[in-house]
Amino acid sequence: MAVSVATLGFPRIGPRRELKTALERYWSGASGRAELLATAAALRAKAWARQKALGADIIPSNDFSLYDQVLDTSAMLGAIPPLYGWKGGPVDLDTYFAMARGAQGDAHAECGAGCTHKAVDVPASEMTKWFDTNYHYLVPEFAPGQAFALSSTKPIEEYLEAKAQGIETRPVLIGPVTYLKLGKGRGEGLRRQALLRALLPVYAEALGRLAAAGASWVQMDEPCLVLDLDAEEQALLTKAYAHLAAAVPGLKLMLTTYFGGLGGNLDTALALPVAGLHLDLVRAPEQLEAVLARAPKDLLLSLGVIDGRNVWRADLDAILDRIEPVAQGDRDLVLAPSCSLLHGPIDLAQETAIDPEIRSWLAFGVQKIEELAILARALNEGRAAVAEALAASAAAARSRRTSPRIHDAAVAGRLAGVTEGMARRGSAFAERRRLQAEALGLPAFPTTTIGSFPQTEAVRKARAAHGKGALTDAQYEEFLREETARTVRWQEEIGLDVLVHGEFERNDMVQYFGERLAGFVFTKHGWVQSYGSRCVRPPILFGDVSRPKPMTVDWWRYAQGLTDRPMKGMLTGPVTILNWSFVRDDIPRSLACRQLALAIRDEVLDLEKAGARIIQIDEAALREGLPLRRGEWDAYLRWAVECFRLTASGVADRTQIHTHMCYSEFNDIIQAIGAMDADVISIETARSKMELLGAFAEYRYPAEIGPGVYDIHSPRVPGVEEMTALLRAARRRLAPEQLWVNPDCGLKTRKWPETEAALVNMVAAARAARAEA
Repeated sequence: MAVSVATLGFPRIGPRRELKTALERYWSGASGRAELLATAAALRAKAWARQKALGADIIPSNDFSLYDQVLDTSAMLGAIPPLYGWKGGPVDLDTYFAMARGAQGDAHAECGAGCTHKAVDVPASEMTKWFDTNYHYLVPEFAPGQAFALSSTKPIEEYLEAKAQGIETRPVLIGPVTYLKLGKGRGEGLRRQALLRALLPVYAEALGRLAAAGASWVQMDEPCLVLDLDAEEQALLTKAYAHLAAAVPGLKLMLTTYFGGLGGNLDTALALPVAGLHLDLVRAPEQLEAVLARAPKDLLLSLGVIDGRNVWRADLDAILDRIEPVAQGDRDLVLAPSCSLLHGPIDLAQETAIDPEIRSWLAFGVQKIEELAILARALNEGRAAVAEALAASAAAARSRRTSPRIHDAAVAGRLAGVTEGMARRGSAFAERRRLQAEALGLPAFPTTTIGSFPQTEAVRKARAAHGKGALTDAQYEEFLREETARTVRWQEEIGLDVLVHGEFERNDMVQYFGERLAGFVFTKHGWVQSYGSRCVRPPILFGDVSRPKPMTVDWWRYAQGLTDRPMKGMLTGPVTILNWSFVRDDIPRSLACRQLALAIRDEVLDLEKAGARIIQIDEAALREGLPLRRGEWDAYLRWAVECFRLTASGVADRTQIHTHMCYSEFNDIIQAIGAMDADVISIETARSKMELLGAFAEYRYPAEIGPGVYDIHSPRVPGVEEMTALLRAARRRLAPEQLWVNPDCGLKTRKWPETEAALVNMVAAARAARAEA
């Protein structure tokens, strides 16, 4: 028996977000293709070398991406929608980034020196969340008669790149069935069997080239195996891997699953002609016993025993107690993170400012590989060989269990006093709507934005200067007031009906609140990729949550004092704060969420007391937290909806409660959305061309809806007619009196020129809709 260490994927952004900087320089035209690709190659080389030095025996390649690994797979397969004008051959960077970000006018202005042609005016591809994470992927799009062809050799190139540096890697591919399941068909008559038949020869060609280049193993990621698969989908897996095994008989495949257990797909997975199987034993530890009892003796098992999605240090003794009996058998084992380390920060060593006690409870990507190396050595050589490391792990686990900083008796007492009535509005929506209409006096198709406005370089510099002490508190506040006042005046000038203050004082929609709530700690360099160059620093929720004092009231009061138009109070909801944080794992997530709900409820009531007539409580991540198995949905939705209602339901009927939700397929949870009982919901619909509204129409959603009329994740500025056409599509599904007009999401990541042009067009589109109504 031998135990080795594998990593399934490593963060690609770089310790100092070098990839973000390189991408944004390229897109702005400040650098060319050669510089971008050189930065990417340097990041890959450092990541491979670092993983090897930390003790990883099996290191991935092709886990790096310039934007998204699903988009990379579409490029590899030649699955490029006709919209982008691709004529075959290798997929170039212009096409790649046009799919990711859209393109408008001269591509040279967007993609820098080295571009080969001018791009037409095209929107970005649809984007949504990767399973139940906060990572976004570009949705593959398939048309009737879809053809595939090997159109990018990136997996082979990066394998050879590592090999030239003396590092043997295990290339990573998204498996064919997961790829198809992530995609979306356009047109009638699309059949998954036909798509798979067309797809498999391209996968076989890519695998054959990897084998010819010297690869002995390939990691095939099939996280779809943790979903509820029907018999047809299970049959597709059987067909796919039979084809690949026959096409490339000498190549070993590591079938990789994560984010849950195999459940009813276990027999299918174990029958596939693969050489190895990776299991997520963090999310689904119970599956190990069944797999051991039924797996073929020659199947190499990869055990995901270290949490790849959270930041807590592992209790190594507890893990060893569980897997030592397995390791004492005659089966070779691989120890690995539960999933790719993409979903966490890179290195705790950079966090010198975190409180030492709390820091001792944490492990980031680098530390998680070190933990795996310790576990492997303990299993190969005995616990005595790593006694010091195990003692340190045990001490950290003991400290975290017993620290008085974790629990707050006042929070527990307040939770005990929550009643059912606290989660119910005073009147039904119809009555609230009448009272709100009288109080607000808004026109048909009222216009607003989701909350944030561009965080310019000047804003970022001022925030950094304030953090370093170069700007006093008074100087920084004066700067923020000037930015807010200018933004409020401009919104009035272009004719927006409901204004926002722009959120210039906020670094992030979750971090801002976490910094003002008890129970959170923050990193300086704990960046995690959300999509492309967009990175976030999720707060770490380590203890009980409460709100020491108001967080947003003063800024709302200042902004409302600048205008007679309604100014929204802007808050992030409890479910989103929970789902976009690294959450403590010593209590149920539902309990942590209720603590957050009470804290945000206090802020809602203080805003209303200050005079706010509209309060937006963003629940952008409500669906993101939905369990991957349908049998677990009801329990999650019950407590998630209850937490939102607990946050929002203390206000008077005349106070209008808005919420915002990101990239969600609503059909299957529409009743839960209705149960939230918000007065207005804004959703992202521009990329899907209002398709998401079908769920609201079929459900006969009674409240008001702001379907996004332009995509804020792209620099492209849509025209008035394009937005007007989207509003017409919305009116075919919903009553005109239900509709608001707004962008898809907040505008923080955009630049002012495109924002100004797009919002002027949006206001014109709303006026056109009023004229047509």
